[in-house]
Amino acid sequence: MRKTDGVPVGYPHTPSGAKAAAANYTTVSGSARFLTNKNARHRAVAAMAAKGTVEATAKKANHAARRTVSSLRGDTSKVSSKRAIARTGVLSAHILGFAAHGAMVRLWTTTVRGSAAGHATPKTDFQSVTVTLTWESNDWKLKDSSSTSGLVAPIDSRQTSNVPADFSDYVRATAEDPVLSGSADHDGFPAPYGHDGHGARAAAVSATMLYGDPRFFVNEDWRHRMLAATAASSVLRSVTSDTNSTARLVMENRGVGADGKAADGSELITRTAALATRSISYSDQAASIELWTASVGGVAGKDETRRPQVAFLRMTVDLVWEDGTWKTTAVTPSEPLVPSPPAMQEADPADSFADVGGASNAPATA
Repeated sequence: MRKTDGVPVGYPHTPSGAKAAAANYTTVSGSARFLTNKNARHRAVAAMAAKGTVEATAKKANHAARRTVSSLRGDTSKVSSKRAIARTGVLSAHILGFAAHGAMVRLWTTTVRGSAAGHATPKTDFQSVTVTLTWESNDWKLKDSSSTSGLVAPIDSRQTSNVPADFSDYVRATAEDPVLSGSADHDGFPAPYGHDGHGARAAAVSATMLYGDPRFFVNEDWRHRMLAATAASSVLRSVTSDTNSTARLVMENRGVGADGKAADGSELITRTAALATRSISYSDQAASIELWTASVGGVAGKDETRRPQVAFLRMTVDLVWEDGTWKTTAVTPSEPLVPSPPAMQEADPADSFADVGGASNAPATA
């Protein structure tokens, strides 16, 4: 995808394209640059907003930035744009309405905001964001956006918060926001990626998202087709065998069948969102990308002990250039990078997470 003033533009005229536009516009609007730099914010709004809405959208963005920017200070005396942590991960996307001329998309997002300086660990939060888009000049443009508190998933009990300095690799200067394209090949999996660093990052983002999709665990045919589309030929046989074993173990531990549901009707919920990416190494033939991710896993039902939890991990994705696109050779979890939990918020009941499950709520890939 191309960018205009830091905003990804040029989406397919499809539901997936609308999901991607909604996700990217929400991510840009929550970025450190957008929140701390008024000129950059107004240029970004001009690139996102539909005709006739630029002025109103800019005013709304200014108000939101004034309300939010203090959260990037941590416990330091003032906001440092160089040390600010402002990342957004899209965990689910649901099409509320779609037509040739417009679309409405509801996102479930997790945000991490704070500072890599001082002593206060950046905090996570969850939001429900409703984005209204219009099809204009052969692209999806932002007509309106509103947000409320979203479903709150507790942080995995096995994870403890990191100290602020640990987040330094994910300030604006050293890491990039993920960019979702909504483009898909004839089989429904991501279209070929560009032969450059941006293409490698996009392939890495899609791989982590697809490995976290509930269909990866409960639908063997889908999993095998996904691996054939995204994994390098040299590892396809071994990764297929390994993931078959992993999927069976998850289904057994969660007590779900091939339809993703348990005997009592409770539903498997798994999602992985990329919060940021950074390049570890890159050449024309191979690349290694580190992603900071938020993964939600659990069961939506009456049993609160199986309530979905969120885990924050760093993932290393190794790729090779093969058959005209980037293919993965390994997707490896590494050290956690864990923010503080939402302030003064209780986790939502387990059964409420059913609203974000299912294939129809999957976000667009990169």
